Amino acid sequence: MPLDITITLSDEDLDSFQEAIDKGKLTVADAESATQIEEAAAEKIEAAREHELPPFISDRLFKLQILLNMIRDEEWRLTEEECNSIRGALVYFVDPDDVIPDHIPGIGLLDDAIYAEIVIRELTVEIKMYQEFCQFRIAEENRRRNLGLDPHVGREDWIADKRAVLHSRMRERRRLRTGGRGWRLRLL
Repeated sequence: MPLDITITLSDEDLDSFQEAIDKGKLTVADAESATQIEEAAAEKIEAAREHELPPFISDRLFKLQILLNMIRDEEWRLTEEECNSIRGALVYFVDPDDVIPDHIPGIGLLDDAIYAEIVIRELTVEIKMYQEFCQFRIAEENRRRNLGLDPHVGREDWIADKRAVLHSRMRERRRLRTGGRGWRLRLL
């Protein structure tokens, strides 16, 4: 029988996560560090897939794969600042000695799962726009193939139009939601 547990994070708890994000943004100052963070996050997600983790933890950790996909997708083309903000958010996740060290059996990844939940919630709009872009890209490729057309001919044009619309919508929503409606992590 499932059991719901509510965790209330205090302002101090949220400030700690914000400090981790701010520290992470400084960590990705160069391309080498950015690549190392991406690789470490990918490795940690893959390692999580190999272990039997409680669904509360595994579900949240696996969602971080979407963030990696967003910053690695050459056709999505987030700005370098947006990519570095996401990489900065991943720094806490890849730190094995965070609040609860990862090597502690049973609970070592609990804080990572909580942190992942916060990051995913904060980036809901960005994730939604990216998923819409991916769905459009697949549908348009299939539509073109079904018409006997090469989906790579003129690809940048049809992708650029959709990307521009979604990026604009994403950035406008981000601007609106950060405008005085209470506390919010400063990820992007």
